[in-house]
Amino acid sequence: MNLSRRGLLAATTGAVGGLAAASGANPAAAGSGGPGGRRLRTGFERLAADGYALLDGERVGVVTNPTGVTREVRHIVDVMHADDRVDLVAVFGPEHGFRGTAQAGGSEGRSDDPATGLPVHDTYLKSGRELADVFTASGVDTVVFDIQDAGARFYTYIWTLYDCMEAARLAGKRFVVLDRPNPVTGRAALGPVLHEEFATFVGRKPIAQAHGMTVAELARLFDAEFLDGAVELDTVLMTGWRRADFYDASGLPWVPPSPNMPTPDTALVYSGTCLFEGTNLSEGRGTTRPFELLGAEGIDRRWAEAANALDLPGVHFRETYFAPAFSKFQGRTIGGVQLHVHDRGAFDPVRTGVALLVTAKEVWDGFAWRSDGWIDRLTGSTRVRTMIDAGASADEVAAAWRGELAAFRRVRERYLAYR
Repeated sequence: MNLSRRGLLAATTGAVGGLAAASGANPAAAGSGGPGGRRLRTGFERLAADGYALLDGERVGVVTNPTGVTREVRHIVDVMHADDRVDLVAVFGPEHGFRGTAQAGGSEGRSDDPATGLPVHDTYLKSGRELADVFTASGVDTVVFDIQDAGARFYTYIWTLYDCMEAARLAGKRFVVLDRPNPVTGRAALGPVLHEEFATFVGRKPIAQAHGMTVAELARLFDAEFLDGAVELDTVLMTGWRRADFYDASGLPWVPPSPNMPTPDTALVYSGTCLFEGTNLSEGRGTTRPFELLGAEGIDRRWAEAANALDLPGVHFRETYFAPAFSKFQGRTIGGVQLHVHDRGAFDPVRTGVALLVTAKEVWDGFAWRSDGWIDRLTGSTRVRTMIDAGASADEVAAAWRGELAAFRRVRERYLAYR
């Protein structure tokens, strides 16, 4: 953003982002309706309330999915398309697609949106010059990003954010991020930090497994730390959000950001239990409680007993049996555990996920890692897998990432916009 535009925004009463967007200060809460009389306003709500001044005179494309909605659950693409103050010319869909019709590992491809007639371009698995060429061909001047994140490094939307920022830089496009809450709070970063030799679409850059940031904060970090500060970046912050807030404090409707993220409870455990994707156990896909239900054939009550014996903070484990409708063990009844989080503030999802891996391996002789090394991609190195194989406890595994996590927390601190 050039200085004259930044100065104008800062000086205008009710400006979108205003000084907050420029400096990272926490803007005051507006209105009422949230905890303590606060009303959270998303980045899109603030953009619209300012008459879309930030997009004035620009041809706009939006990177979004079904979570890009107002609190009345109208999609922002539908809202902007109907507003003469916005020249909306394109939509860009991530994994699962713009309207959310695709399962994990899929997208909707190139199409025209039936509701608006807008061209929808597929970003999934595109990056660098290939994605920059998509932005150029679309005819946009500004790319806007508005997607609800789940708070975990391996949730792919934050890497869609990164890839789109890099492509916007290459294509000479401006990039605007509309902020939404981290549903599992922004209190702290947790877990191991990605080692760059394990970079994939489930982790492009060295951030913690549970990053504890909003997408606008991540965008600032990505630009400064990994993209040489060369992105023409604007971030439209929320008002009324505090770092300790879980999603239910927001007053916003929950729209599943992907088919296996049905509730905020799923997001709460996801950054730990998604590690079971890297094993031969079910991570609960094909059930109504994905990532809260874990299991396999041959597992019985001993796993829940072993996990409960660790007395992990904030969570109990229940012996359970279930039959996934799809994915691993489809249609077969298997045994395992269900996580019941009773104290969200004390619960550490990453340490819990590692403890469940350790105990599953101890009580079930059928335990195995996926042969494609997926666990190393999820954890960001070989360390978690090799330590567990060597008989390390969950506490010993967690101690091994303490130094790199502390270093990431120091970097992260520079980009936190809400205090």
